[in-house]
Formats: sequence, structure tokens, C-alpha cells
Amino acid sequence: MTTMQAPIEALRRQPLPGTAKGLGRLARSGPVTAASLAADRLSMFDPGLTMPLMVLREDHLAHNIAAMASYCAAAGVRLSPHGKTTMAPQLFARQLAAGAWAITAANITEVQIYREFGVPRVLLANELTDRAGAEWLAAEMAADPGFECYVYADSLDGVRLLEAGPQARARPLPVLVELGQRGGRAGCRTIDEALAVASAVAAAPGLRLAGVSGYEGSIGHDREPATVQAVAAFCRELRTLAGQLPPAPDGQDGYLVSAGGSSYFDVVVAELTADNGSGPTPPVVLRSGAYVTHDHGFYARMTPSEQPGGSGPQLRPALELWARVLSAPEPGLAIADAGRRDSSFDQGMPIPLRVRRPDGQECDASGLRVTQLDDQHAYLRLPAGFELRPADLVCLGISHPCTAFDKWQLIPVVDEDYRIVDVIRTFF
Repeated sequence: MTTMQAPIEALRRQPLPGTAKGLGRLARSGPVTAASLAADRLSMFDPGLTMPLMVLREDHLAHNIAAMASYCAAAGVRLSPHGKTTMAPQLFARQLAAGAWAITAANITEVQIYREFGVPRVLLANELTDRAGAEWLAAEMAADPGFECYVYADSLDGVRLLEAGPQARARPLPVLVELGQRGGRAGCRTIDEALAVASAVAAAPGLRLAGVSGYEGSIGHDREPATVQAVAAFCRELRTLAGQLPPAPDGQDGYLVSAGGSSYFDVVVAELTADNGSGPTPPVVLRSGAYVTHDHGFYARMTPSEQPGGSGPQLRPALELWARVLSAPEPGLAIADAGRRDSSFDQGMPIPLRVRRPDGQECDASGLRVTQLDDQHAYLRLPAGFELRPADLVCLGISHPCTAFDKWQLIPVVDEDYRIVDVIRTFF
């Protein structure tokens, strides 16, 4: 049994709360768990469920997890998917079972949640400047010799905050030196600054220099040639930094080099694994997270496989948001019951995919557009001749899963017939 199997099974046996969005009415009718819903194969269109409702397509979810795992294995890189995308331990377990090397976290709170569910290796892709958090982490590593956690540093002050206190640590804390870009977020701005931080880490009690890291996703939000070239240049700079680090500690097999959001991971893999004539390729850790569900908007445009001559896994959008039409107050306009509380909107409005009539008949939603979201309402503009009536259901694709998951504590997973096979819990 893996370290995650028991807490995940316990999670699936917990009764769903009667306050749960979408599932509350069903939960109030009697004890209901994710496991019991999976056994019953209840339809998501059962009157016990309420709209709006976000669901995960099991076939697309399984495809994406396997496709990214295969891509990384073929490229010879380690995958540490960013858990902040979903904050769903059930999905973490599936990603690790498919071969992921670790799960990436954004802060110490996320690391603590991961540990509640037994995640065995975490990459904390951020500076840890909370001394109490660093000491908690040291204690957690001492209590479980099978647990590993890597953290970042980008300053001498940050290194001092990570150093061991009066009592020596049972195991040194692995540290990656972060390299950034001018005007971007965290990270040393020059290689010289990064080398000074690396030297401080190597000399600090209770720390171990483990490699270098960076984030290329903030360089741009398009696939224009200039943006892609800038991403490639940053990756080469990261590789140069890794080649200038002091000799690795005894017993350590080289230094890790980590990068990779979900938009330019093809460039990251190509640049960090290239033979640059400076010796063996370092172990590369890719941190993409949004691939697990993909989307119908931002990542559908940005994913490497969709670019001219692009390569990489063919990903499928796994998230759908179903909303019920409340009103058709004037020609060409309908109002549905999903809004900013239910859907991401920072990288584009939801995309209408299909319409389901009350009798179960479905039709294509081509030409429909969501033009505005209120807190609980979506404004649907209709093409000439197309009608929506109250009680019709509209299936919406989303753009940017990272800001969709955080609006749902419970998300049913459905099969190809829209029967529930699991319920994912999120921990934001």
C-alpha cells in the first residue's frame, strides 16, 4: 500500500456535507459518499443534483495523466506537477502512480496539506522565509525518513532564515537557488547573484545545495517567436548557472535543474536536455500542472502540440461547467445560473459547447458566446434563429483551470455517459 492509499480511501468514505455546492440536496437525502456514488453510478442529471455543477471527464483526465507521463519518460525528464492547479489529493495520487517524481507546492500551507495525505516528495517552488515553517519542515523530515522536500532561496537573507537553529537537523534541507528575470517575480536577477546564494547555501549548517530552478511562464502569454526565443534564452541561462555551481556534495548525483509551467514546457525540455558540450545533462524536473485537466481556452491555444509543427502530448479538456438557463428576457440573450463564483474568467470567458434540453436532447452550441459574468449569472448571446428557454442546460468549457478548481470543494468525476464514478475534494 502506498503512503497515500489509506488517506485517499478514507476521504472517499467521508459523508458529503449537506452544504456542498451542487451535491448538497443529494447529501441531505441520506448518507452519501464519493465511494457510494461511484458504486451507484448516479447520473449527473439526476434531480438530486443542482446546477451549476462543475464536473471532470474521467476519460480525458486519465488520458492527460498518461500522456504527460509518457512524454516526460520519453524526454528523460522528471515530472513534478504543480498541485496548486487542483489542490486535489486524489489527483495527486493518480499523478504519482503514473510516474510523477514529486508534487510541487507553492507555499508551506500546501506542503502541510500534502503531508496530511502522505505525499512522499514535495518541491516547494518558492522561497520559504518563515523560520517557523522551516523548522516544521525539518521536524517533518526527521519524523519520516521517507519524506523529501526541496525549497528555494534567492538571497543571503533567505539562506539565513533557512539555516538550522540551535539543534542540528537530522537531515539537511535541500535547497534550489532560484534564477528570475528583471521585472518578474522572485529569483536572483543575475548569475553572479545566484552563485553567491549557492555558495551561502553550500556553507550553511543544515542545508544542502540541490540545484537551480526558475519559472519561464511569466516571460509572456503568447507563442510569438520573440516570446519563445526569450523563454529559450532564459532556459539556457538556467543551464549555464547549473554548470557553474560548486562541486556537488559527496553522495549527491549532480544538481537538479527545474523549470516549466504549462505553456512552454516543450521549450524547457528542449533547452534543458540539449547537449551543450559542457558535460552530462543534469537531471531536469518539469513542474507543469494545468495539463492534468487542460482547458478549452488559454491552454488550448498555448499547448505545444497545437503550435505549427508542434510536439508534445495531445491533451484533452477535462473540465466542464454545466449551467441552467434562468431567463430569456429579450431576443438574442439568455441568462444562465453560473457566474464568477463558479467559473474562471481571468484568462477568458467560459466557452459554450453544447445545449441539453429538458427532454435530454442535445445540440451544438456553436455561435453562442458568454459576454459577461456577474457573481451568479452568465450572459449568453445567441446567434440569429437560436433559442434558449428556461430550464435548458448549457455545457461550458473553461479557460484556465487554476482559477476554476478553487471555486469548488467537491467536483464529480463522470464517465462517458455522465454517470458519477468519483467525487474529487479540493483543499484551497
